[in-house]
Amino acid sequence: MHHIVLDWVYVVLGLVILLLAGDVLVKGAVNLALRLGIPALIVSLTIVAFGTSAPELLISVQAVLEDQPGLALGNVVGSNTANVLLVLGLPALLATLDTSQCETRKSYVVMLLGSLLFIGLSFAGPLTWWHGLILLGTLSIILMDQGREALAHRAAGEAVDEEEPEGADPELPGWRIAVFILLGIAGLPLGADLLVEGASDIAKRFGMSDAAIGLTLVAIGTSLPELATTMVAAYRRQADVALGNVIGSNLFNLLAIMGITTLVAPVAVAPAFLYSDFWIMLAASLILAPFVFLRWKMGRIWGAAFVVFYVIYIIVVLR
Repeated sequence: MHHIVLDWVYVVLGLVILLLAGDVLVKGAVNLALRLGIPALIVSLTIVAFGTSAPELLISVQAVLEDQPGLALGNVVGSNTANVLLVLGLPALLATLDTSQCETRKSYVVMLLGSLLFIGLSFAGPLTWWHGLILLGTLSIILMDQGREALAHRAAGEAVDEEEPEGADPELPGWRIAVFILLGIAGLPLGADLLVEGASDIAKRFGMSDAAIGLTLVAIGTSLPELATTMVAAYRRQADVALGNVIGSNLFNLLAIMGITTLVAPVAVAPAFLYSDFWIMLAASLILAPFVFLRWKMGRIWGAAFVVFYVIYIIVVLR
């Protein structure tokens, strides 16, 4: 009894440390980049995107180092499924997401192509360094294209959304920027270590696989920052932010996180991923098609349906 309580304490504590460390690292890195004169737009496309995915990255790297590839892969695949069904479903229950003004078609198609690329490479698994280089190379091309497009808009004199990146604070003193970066760099591996250790002990105790724990407990935990952002966006009626956040996060999970993880150590792909989990992740992404292309509104009924789908999915995974 004592041990199982300790394992749950490790999981919760690890998750809290991860989320806080990810947050301060983003804040520190964003302000440092802006001080160095890097344009706000580039900072948003790179540092903020990488920073918010830092918890998933550290967990996946930690898991493969401890020879738990199922946890690493489950974390990413489960996060992508949770991002669509839970991270969009719950906010839609609160307030209708009106996607009629959303310009997310291109990024959505890119996300689907990224998902297919990842699934295709997994069938040629186990995933090793050369798979990782393909994933990271693809991500570099996408980021360069986004940057080029944004700069072209600016050169054409079109109004570019010049909002400050998340976490920007011109008043932040230099010493605090340094403290934030150091805390983030120290906190992320510590949180990942606690979370992976606690989660794998729980998995063993209940006879669950590492993959099942990754697909459920760890995936939901690491999707919390996206859920918080999307809840705020729904409350403010910013459907484009909510949808863009999920699409961007899913693409980053597959290309950046799995790309870097496979450079650290090979990732074996269990048959269950090839024959069910990957396709559930892809089906969840395809559910968004009518909202992106036909501009359907995501109201309470859709929100409830998404959440019900997710609960069914969790029950099936944990069976």
